Amino acid sequence: MTGMISAGSVLVSLTAYGADEVRRHGQAGFARLARAAGADGIEVRSELLRGGAAELDGLADLVAESGMACVYSSAQGMWDADGRFDGDAVREGLERARRLGAKVLKMSIGGRRPGDAAGMDVLRDALAVSPVTLLVENDQTEAAGSVPALSSFFRAADAAGVSLGMTFDVGNWHWVGECPLEAARVFAARVRYVHCKGVLRRPDRWVAVPLQTSAAPWRAVLRALPAAAFRAIEYPLTGADLEHVTRQALNALRRLEQMSDE
Repeated sequence: MTGMISAGSVLVSLTAYGADEVRRHGQAGFARLARAAGADGIEVRSELLRGGAAELDGLADLVAESGMACVYSSAQGMWDADGRFDGDAVREGLERARRLGAKVLKMSIGGRRPGDAAGMDVLRDALAVSPVTLLVENDQTEAAGSVPALSSFFRAADAAGVSLGMTFDVGNWHWVGECPLEAARVFAARVRYVHCKGVLRRPDRWVAVPLQTSAAPWRAVLRALPAAAFRAIEYPLTGADLEHVTRQALNALRRLEQMSDE
């Protein structure tokens, strides 16, 4: 039986092990590594699937056998680059999550234009017949990762009777010039899942780094988010002994959670 995602669960997003490495070796091996290190679950990434349906089925078997919690992350947006609602992408994400045994599908809103309510009825109908919960993530684009864009989307969803929670990526706000603390104030009531990563500014771009080396006030941001939200490590996990590195990262995040509860 696939594990439920309970409050306090700490997952590992499999992209933390590096896109090239994960594509080369497959996600199943890294899922086993995360489980051996003590992770409560994993986030499977659509963009890292190298074997299509066969790899998805193998991961589903692993999830079922281990009982670990699972999130399926779709790299496709709910609206395409031209601003049209992509019902096929949403339905594919929901079906892949169900097939995987994932309780949660994570997607961004994509290219939705503020004020555009098109597609909400289709979205509501798709969610009504799915056992999977959709959580909307702030990505690294203005259209789907800024406070105004997401606020507009959630208002439209609420008006259409589509009740949605949020995946709050602590680091992504920096890519669009937003303050994560302000974003936490705006969206905290919706947050069910938190992507934990630090950030550093290089001359040409932001980069994801371990929380402990972040230039951002990540502790304050995490404290501002619901304690009941489950977490995932999404910063790079590297080293000669990846299981040891992962275990240290998981334990550090759990210690932070304990300190926040005191």
